[in-house]
Amino acid sequence: MRGSDHDGAVETNRRVKERNSMSQIDPKDPIKIYTIPTCSDCHFAKRYFNEHQVPYVDYNCEENIEYAKEVLELTGKQVVPTIVIKDKVFVGFAENLNEISKLLVG
Repeated sequence: MRGSDHDGAVETNRRVKERNSMSQIDPKDPIKIYTIPTCSDCHFAKRYFNEHQVPYVDYNCEENIEYAKEVLELTGKQVVPTIVIKDKVFVGFAENLNEISKLLVG
């Protein structure tokens, strides 16, 4: 009896994990998010991606000036968060959440 309870718990945990992982993002081609440590919208975006198990790479523009230059090339201005999903560039997170969510689910 104990074995079946354990098996059920494992199966339930697996379903919960699958339900929480909405990402259709290939881990080999993760989202790029350009941030600075004091940006609250950046923290919100990273927390959202973590909670939904979305693979991303955090490019801290304060630690590396080259990342800030990349943001300028991508957007024409220096603003964070700048989020790159495949070939789409988003400036800001909260105001783009609906469109970002649609891209994540396919």
